Amino acid sequence: MRKIKQWSRYSVLSFCFLLLQILSSCAQKPSAELRCGAERFKEYLPFLQNKRIALVANQSSLVNGEHLLDVLLGKKVQITKLFSPEHGFRGEADAGEKISNETDSKTGLPIVSLYGKHYKPSVRDLKGIDLVLFDIQDVGVRFYTYLSTLHYVMEACAEQGKTFIVLDRPNPNGQYVDGPVLDMKYSSFVGMHPVPVVYGMSIGEYAQMINGEGWLKNKTQCDLRVISCTNWNREDAYVLPVKSSPNLPNQLSLSLYPSLCFFEGTVVSAGRGTDHPFQCYGHPDFTNGNFVFTPRSILGASKYPKFKGMKCVGYDLRKLNVNEFREKKKLDLSFLLTAYGELKSKDVFFNSFFVQLAGTDKLRLQIENHFSEEEIRRSWQNDLQKFSTIRAKYLLYPDFGKK
Repeated sequence: MRKIKQWSRYSVLSFCFLLLQILSSCAQKPSAELRCGAERFKEYLPFLQNKRIALVANQSSLVNGEHLLDVLLGKKVQITKLFSPEHGFRGEADAGEKISNETDSKTGLPIVSLYGKHYKPSVRDLKGIDLVLFDIQDVGVRFYTYLSTLHYVMEACAEQGKTFIVLDRPNPNGQYVDGPVLDMKYSSFVGMHPVPVVYGMSIGEYAQMINGEGWLKNKTQCDLRVISCTNWNREDAYVLPVKSSPNLPNQLSLSLYPSLCFFEGTVVSAGRGTDHPFQCYGHPDFTNGNFVFTPRSILGASKYPKFKGMKCVGYDLRKLNVNEFREKKKLDLSFLLTAYGELKSKDVFFNSFFVQLAGTDKLRLQIENHFSEEEIRRSWQNDLQKFSTIRAKYLLYPDFGKK
């Protein structure tokens, strides 16, 4: 009987201890939720009250699967004009395709194209507008043209005294900084600022850098507000809820884009006109490789792809482990160096666009002179260190390796 009582006491104690653990676990706060700037209505709706708003957006401007435009109209926000970047307001146009002004079929609102010959909103475009709201998903790469759209809209707002609000979004390539820093001699719409190819910043942080460093025309500054994300860790993989542009369909293409886009300035295809753009590369004259593909016209992605209808021999990168590739935290120049070494006609390998993409004439010369990847990378380091000092001033979220 004594043993039974003793056992009962131990059982009661164990049960109490287990109960305390369960209650403690239930009392813990739920895991922190990542929320984009567009989802944080309490932070920015007060600024929009009784204002006439112009919205800069595209198909990536989503709030829980619904387009921000529709959400804001449902909240009685006075959106009076829309601005669209490359690929259009609904993201259905080819890269480089001229975008015309049009009317949004769903809402009847006028859309002003900021691509083609009209990059910057004019006085007429912003007449009657009190505030410009910007919500576009960036991919963290210098030659992605939405950064240039950001610049020109900021510049117009600065010159015309309009408030400019950026609804921030995570950068899927935010976990590193790498590549040659742009020489301003080669500034263009595919690279306007003295930053490396991969800059490791959100678009809101980048907007603060444009403003703070005096990169707008005549060093003007706009009345800028950034609605930050909550609980974004730039080292965590961020899966986009929708394609950021027609030829970046998945996480692997986003991770490879900074390294493979250099092929746009060469005779080599980066897979446009296939079902796996920026996940392979090749050329009709290649004899090595593990893959064959034939580019075709794809409406809304690549109407006129390089080597349309021609068999290309090349390399299929779809078996790469995207997480392992991200962990390298650097550009991969081996694709470019392999392609240059394989093509016999070296004199036609590069075109004039390559210098604009690289942001410098040095990379082409280094490849032509058979520099190793290590030698090329060493040549970037001084400029990268200088950029890192600038970048640090504008970060809204903990930097690499920090909490």
